[in-house]
Amino acid sequence: MPKILVLYHSTRGHVEAMAGAVAEGARQVDGATVDIRRVPELVPEELARRSGYKLDQAAPVAEVDELAGYDAIIVGAGTRYGTAASQMRNFLDQTGGLWVKGALVGKVGSAFTSTASQHGGQETTLIGLVQTLLHQGMVVAGLPYAWQGQSRIDEITGGSPYGATTITGSDGSRMPSDNELEGARWQGRYVAETAKKLFG
Repeated sequence: MPKILVLYHSTRGHVEAMAGAVAEGARQVDGATVDIRRVPELVPEELARRSGYKLDQAAPVAEVDELAGYDAIIVGAGTRYGTAASQMRNFLDQTGGLWVKGALVGKVGSAFTSTASQHGGQETTLIGLVQTLLHQGMVVAGLPYAWQGQSRIDEITGGSPYGATTITGSDGSRMPSDNELEGARWQGRYVAETAKKLFG
């Protein structure tokens, strides 16, 4: 049965909430086992506190070598200047040993993100993460338009065919909406179903 990893970095809890929804969706697939891990925080604790970081996140910190033990890896990180936060990039940059061994080849990969605004780099961030997954030889699953929530026009909402997204607002006060969380659940379920077809 498929073993799924939801791997994330979250500054103020937005991506953490999305990661929980992704995992919830993946767990809806019969037989799937799902773990949530976060990448190490690189910002010194005192500065993180002063900057309003959410420091009470319960997910254990991941080790790079753990990734090889999963059939699917769903990566989530906030956007910084149109690309993934450096904490996630730093972690992914340490996977060269896995790449050399081909340890992730044929596994399912997917990504999700958050930005402050609708046009804050959601798609460029997702595409950048997807490029990394493709370099590792992974089979990429996005968030198809079969999930119709991303086509809504009755509310401002995240969502992209490249992956689930949320919009935080410039001050970070907006948490993921019900629609955005449903997109994350849909994506998690879709990835787990795909992994089950490949590995179940």
